[in-house]
Amino acid sequence: MRTLTLLQGRPLGYGALVTPQGINFSIFSKDATKVSLCFFDSPSAPEPFATLDFDPAVNRTGHVWHALVPEAKAGDLYLYRIDGPYDVERGLRFDYSRYLLDPYAKCYSEGSVYRAYAESSTRGLDSMYIKGRTPMKAHLFPKCVVIDDQEFDWEGDKPINRPLEQSIIYETHVKGFTANKNSGVQHPGTYKGFAEKIDYLKDLGVTAVEFLPIQEFDENENGNTNPKSGDRLTNYWGYSTIGFFAPKNTYAADRSPGGPVREFKQMVKELHKAGIEVILDVVYNHTSEGNERGYTFEFKGIQNDQYYILPPDKQYYMNYSGCGNTFNCNQPNTMNFIVESLRYWVQEMHVDGFRFDLASILCRDQWGQINGFPPLTNFISVDPILANTKIIAEPWDAGGGYQVGYFPGGRWSEWNDRFRDDIRRFVRGDEFTSTAAATRMSGSSDLYFHNGKMPYNSINYVACHDGFTMNDVVSYNGKHNDENGECNRDGSDNNNSYNHGFEGECTNAKIENLRKQQLKNFIAILMLSQGTPMLLGGDEFRRTQNGNNNAYCQDNETSWFDWSLAQKNAELLNFTRAMIRLRKEHPTFSRKEFFGESAEEKKRGVDVVWYDFDGRMPDWSKLNRFLACVIYGREFDKDFYIGANTDTHDMNLILPTPESGRLWARVVDTSFPAGEEVAEPGKEELLQIQNRYVIPANSFVVLMAVPRT
Repeated sequence: MRTLTLLQGRPLGYGALVTPQGINFSIFSKDATKVSLCFFDSPSAPEPFATLDFDPAVNRTGHVWHALVPEAKAGDLYLYRIDGPYDVERGLRFDYSRYLLDPYAKCYSEGSVYRAYAESSTRGLDSMYIKGRTPMKAHLFPKCVVIDDQEFDWEGDKPINRPLEQSIIYETHVKGFTANKNSGVQHPGTYKGFAEKIDYLKDLGVTAVEFLPIQEFDENENGNTNPKSGDRLTNYWGYSTIGFFAPKNTYAADRSPGGPVREFKQMVKELHKAGIEVILDVVYNHTSEGNERGYTFEFKGIQNDQYYILPPDKQYYMNYSGCGNTFNCNQPNTMNFIVESLRYWVQEMHVDGFRFDLASILCRDQWGQINGFPPLTNFISVDPILANTKIIAEPWDAGGGYQVGYFPGGRWSEWNDRFRDDIRRFVRGDEFTSTAAATRMSGSSDLYFHNGKMPYNSINYVACHDGFTMNDVVSYNGKHNDENGECNRDGSDNNNSYNHGFEGECTNAKIENLRKQQLKNFIAILMLSQGTPMLLGGDEFRRTQNGNNNAYCQDNETSWFDWSLAQKNAELLNFTRAMIRLRKEHPTFSRKEFFGESAEEKKRGVDVVWYDFDGRMPDWSKLNRFLACVIYGREFDKDFYIGANTDTHDMNLILPTPESGRLWARVVDTSFPAGEEVAEPGKEELLQIQNRYVIPANSFVVLMAVPRT
């Protein structure tokens, strides 16, 4: 058995830091009276082989407990036990009988907090607190792993730092991308398996992947069962973080101590080689410890009253996240923790950006009120380490905070749900939605211009993980979440979808052809609108969740990519690939500034003109189910005519005359047969009649002004 000794150590930095003298351990706890460091010889060990008690006179500086263990090394497994006052009315919940995870741990072993508590029949502190109780067995409890980040060879890799206006984001799930048997990879459902599919993403043309949460979480948190199959459901999406510095252990093929860290880094390195950036969906708005009836395994047992927003009666928790608690993001110690976590992922894991879940919580003060100038979001915006990263807010929360268009903090971009809703209604054919659609396709200046932001700060999307897939938007009138174990009460009822005559999958050729055309319309509008497009992974080949619009608990074929659809729906896949290429080739569709706002454009004159179907200027109060404009590329690009007919009747358009010496040529027409909807570069078809064009019902058209030959 190894003998470990405890020396003084240093207070900073937090976590387990590899030094030439050994491993330095450091943890913040203001009101702790006793801190013990427990070492385990295996992930399934029920008890520590060594417990080292910190001496407050030697191993404490201010509110930081610290120690150097010379004999410890990378790969060692450890947990904490911390004692102090248990006084819920003061918001203090110390309990020396609990094993605690190190919030700064960079990796965790296999295990489950929830399974460990379930086996010990231990409930929350409110119902079963016994001072001084011996700790529960730890064989099911995950252990923190000491990591040496210097072991990995990055081979000169650095974050790509591609300008946001040049980005095309692909939102996906690391596991679900390759978990299906037909994914064709050797390591399905893992970081390694994802890396095996990089060529697919490169060929598709996307420039960044945005991963659903990969920071360590416990999928066993969900206690519901599938009412149809009886199978236990899970937390598949992962929006309930345990380890904010650690990649998810079970997403690694190599689950040995430190294996998930190495495998994640290798995946990032391979994605960068392909020119693809990595954006992480991060959850700093709450933790997985729940409310006053939840479990204590981390922040509650370290310094509950500082890490969480508590009401005046501090035995309870404010719940702006809808998940039981709310992280006290603008409290200095918590804010420092969040920023250090972000810096770690950029410096050591080489990620290129972050999407912040329920980001309005990041703006709430210690009383839960939204601050107009929140310290955290401003700090993130100007932090020198994060200066070149993409920072994207989901600008709302479950407590009523809604900040689309005015999320505070400077350079933040935002998920634009107004784009999603307005474009869905327009393509569906809702009356008098053309004006709203024109605003969204122009970059949503009504939301972002007043705030000093640019079109690319609008992250445009038609579908995302939260809601219907794009295929299901055109295939279902209502949600079908019957297998989520919540009696179909979960998930949004505001989907702006339309099944086109039949609910779900059908064999009617007319309906299916119309659905395909509507999907092409969505893809075309998404890729040619001003702003930064985000495509939900699998939408390019009609991935379906069978009408489930809240598949957070479905770690199965409902959520996993069915790669047979890539062949079955190659028509849409090829169309998507062509539309991405068109966007990349023409800067007209990815402008840095709003129409008419740059000094150069003001000198040159108008850069966009809108039209009704009869070639006249539109009456925006009456414009209905049609939209058209000419975007002038000037000396930087070609001129383009864009038209959309969302009516059920064909329209005979009167086309404006292109600039002198040019003719209109067809680039895109979603009504054309498969493979002919998008012309190859240099093979655009000149219109035989230059002043008219028939645009069929439910179609989207792009014409390009080309020189006379």
